[in-house]
Amino acid sequence: GEKEKDLYDKFMCWCKTGGSDLTASIEAAKEKVPSVMAEIEASEAKIAQAKEDLKAATAERVAAKKAMEEATAVREKEAEAFAKEKAEDDTNIAAMQKAIAALERGMAGGFLQTATAPIVRRIVQGSDAIEDSDRQQLLAF
Repeated sequence: GEKEKDLYDKFMCWCKTGGSDLTASIEAAKEKVPSVMAEIEASEAKIAQAKEDLKAATAERVAAKKAMEEATAVREKEAEAFAKEKAEDDTNIAAMQKAIAALERGMAGGFLQTATAPIVRRIVQGSDAIEDSDRQQLLAF
């Protein structure tokens, strides 16, 4: 019986002091409820703001991708036009070099019989750098 009495006394002591500890704990928890509720509301507001920010960022990303696609299409179109013009200019430069070389050798009559002559004629006709009187004189051949 001594052991049981000891246990009973400890249990009764706990009941007397534990009740007051439990009451104090409950009161402390009740005091924390408003601050915890405020923290929850603040966190919910942050979540809502984060969701709005995510929507805005997603929309901006879609717009940026579309702008990139449009810019890429424009660059590709410009690159294609440049390549075409460069090829034509390279052909014209080569024809002019051949014409100059032929004229320097004194083959003026023979030059008109070459395949380069029509290219030079087209260059002269389309050039704004040549005056009309010079153009007419060159095209007379």
